[in-house]
Amino acid sequence: MRRQVHDVRDRVTGTGEGAPRQLRRKLGHADLRVVPETRRALRELLRHWGRPGRAEIAELLTSELVTNALVHTGRDAELVATVGPRGLRVEVRDKVAHRPELGVPDADTGTHSTHGRGLILVQSLADAWGVTALGVGRRSGKVVWFELAPEAGGAV
Repeated sequence: MRRQVHDVRDRVTGTGEGAPRQLRRKLGHADLRVVPETRRALRELLRHWGRPGRAEIAELLTSELVTNALVHTGRDAELVATVGPRGLRVEVRDKVAHRPELGVPDADTGTHSTHGRGLILVQSLADAWGVTALGVGRRSGKVVWFELAPEAGGAV
C-alpha cells in the first residue's frame, strides 16, 4: 500500500526580534488532515506567545475556521496567522462569497443546529472576530478572521 503524501506549504516570515511573525498555509479542499497539521504549525508560531492558555484558545479557534472553510466551501482556502506585540490575528480566506452563520438555538428544543456551532466558540473566546467580503466575480470570496490579545480579555 502506497502512503499518500500531501503538499503542505507553510511559509513563516518575520524572524527579527519584535517584528510580527506570520504563518501562511495553503489548505487543499476537503483535506481535513490539514487541520491537526495546521494546529501544530500554529503552536510552533505561538510557542513563546501570550499568557498560559492563550495559544491553546488560538489553536481551537483556528481549527474551527479551517474546518469550516474546508467542509462548507468545497474549495481550497488559505490560512494567514500574524502574531506581533499587540496580539494574534488569524485569517482563513476562501473563494466562496456565502457568509457563515452562527448556530441559532431552536426555540422548541433549546438545541443548536449542527452548523455554526464552531462560530459560537469563536464569538465567545476571541477578543474580536468577523467576516470580510473579498471582490466580485472570479475573485469573490471572504475572509473569516479572529483576533486574540496576549492577555485574556485584552484589546488587539
